[in-house]
Amino acid sequence: MFSGIIERLGTVVALHPDGLGAVRIELATSFPDLELGESVAVNGVCLTVTECDTGGAASFFVSAETLSRTNLGALSVGLTVNLERAVTLSTRLSGHMVQGHVDATARLVAATEAAEAHLLTVALPGALRRYCVEKGSIALNGVSLTINAVEDTDDEVRLSFTVIPHSWAHTNLAHVGIGGAINVEIDMVAKHIARLVDTAGVPAA
Repeated sequence: MFSGIIERLGTVVALHPDGLGAVRIELATSFPDLELGESVAVNGVCLTVTECDTGGAASFFVSAETLSRTNLGALSVGLTVNLERAVTLSTRLSGHMVQGHVDATARLVAATEAAEAHLLTVALPGALRRYCVEKGSIALNGVSLTINAVEDTDDEVRLSFTVIPHSWAHTNLAHVGIGGAINVEIDMVAKHIARLVDTAGVPAA
């Protein structure tokens, strides 16, 4: 479990495809105390540490399923990624509850500067519109953000956000170009409520 508050940026050091659709990613994380088997959110994707050292280098296995649903397949050596380690029972939940289970990728439609902050507009698949509400929470590349506005179109939903200067400087949202893919995780509470509504009145099996 994560909170959507990015701890630091990592750098892609190497990529090792396995020939079967999966890939092993090596990152320079600067975390000196990573442990084998722990979970780290990489661009909002929950991955397991498979190798690590005290210098902060770490490796992660990324399955073909994960590559097909996220922007990790577009990584290249030298690119930066957002990193967040799993929360503990004593962690302040400054963002919202994030699982690291990406639902889809969004497309960056617009990015403008306004009074030191940045205004972003992203387009999500239309199937996700029912989970998006004004002032609701969402994670973009693992960053917990609040939705400013929701605009429906025929086949997609467009969401607008304000990214404060701190988040702009300490995450990789500043490096996403127009048309670039951003990992999206919908608020899990919204998904559970929608599921309950869908099954209301249906007898248990």
